[in-house]
Amino acid sequence: MINGKKLVVVMPAYNAERTLVHTYQELPHEIVDAVVLVDDDSADDTVALAEQLGITRVIRHDHNLGYGGNQKTCYATALEEGADIVVMVHPDYQYSPKLCGAMAWMIASGEYDMVLGSRILGGKTRQGGMPLYKYVANRLLTAAQNALLGSKLSEFHTGYRAFTRALLEALPLRENSDDFVFDNQMIVQAVHFDYRIGEISCPTRYMPEASSINFRRSVKYGFGVLGSSLAYRLHHLGLAKAGFLAGAGRRLADR
Repeated sequence: MINGKKLVVVMPAYNAERTLVHTYQELPHEIVDAVVLVDDDSADDTVALAEQLGITRVIRHDHNLGYGGNQKTCYATALEEGADIVVMVHPDYQYSPKLCGAMAWMIASGEYDMVLGSRILGGKTRQGGMPLYKYVANRLLTAAQNALLGSKLSEFHTGYRAFTRALLEALPLRENSDDFVFDNQMIVQAVHFDYRIGEISCPTRYMPEASSINFRRSVKYGFGVLGSSLAYRLHHLGLAKAGFLAGAGRRLADR
C-alpha cells in the first residue's frame, strides 16, 4: 500500500525465464500488494518459474497476442485485483525494478496520472548500451511527436510506466494496436484526454538476455509512431477521425 492505495505491478512476459527472478526479487515488495504476470505463449518455462516464485496472478495466453495484446490483459487483470496504482515492469530486467516505488509514489502524490521511466533523462543512455541507431531514432521520433502533440516529454518510447486506476478505466485501450505501437498510442491518448504525465530518470540496461525488437520491426514501429501522432494532429484539426482517440471507444471494462 502507498498512502492507502493498492499497488499492483504487472509484467507482460515473453520468454523471460532467464531474467524473471532478478526482476521479481528487486521489486519493492514491502509496498507492492500484488504482482500479475501475463505470458504471451512463451516457448520457455516462464510460466512455471512465475508460479514457483509465488507471483499473485499468472495468466498464459494460449496463442501469441502481441505486446499490446499482452498489456491489455495485464491492465484488465490489475483492475480486477482492485489496483489503485498500476506499474508495468518488463520482466526482461531491462528497466530497474527498484524504481517501481518511486514511480508509484509520484502517482500516489496526486500530481500525476501517468509516470514514464525515461532512459534519456540523466544523459547516460548510450553508456547503458542502447544501440546508436535506436538512440538516434528515439531522439528524432520524440522530437517529431513533441512537435505534433504540443508536448515536452524527454522520451515516448520507454516501456516502464505507472498509471492511476482512473486513467486505465477511462482510456479506450481496446482500440489500440496489439503490436508494439500500443505503448505509443497510449501516451497519445493520455495527451489527447489531458491526463497529467510525469517522468523519472531510469538507467538504460541493454544485455543479450533482455528482449529487444530487431531493425525491421523497429522501422515498422517508427512508422506506427509517426502515424499515431499524425492521427492526433489531424483529429484535432478536424480533418480526420482517429478511432483510438474516440471518447466512446471500447475500454478495458467493456467485456
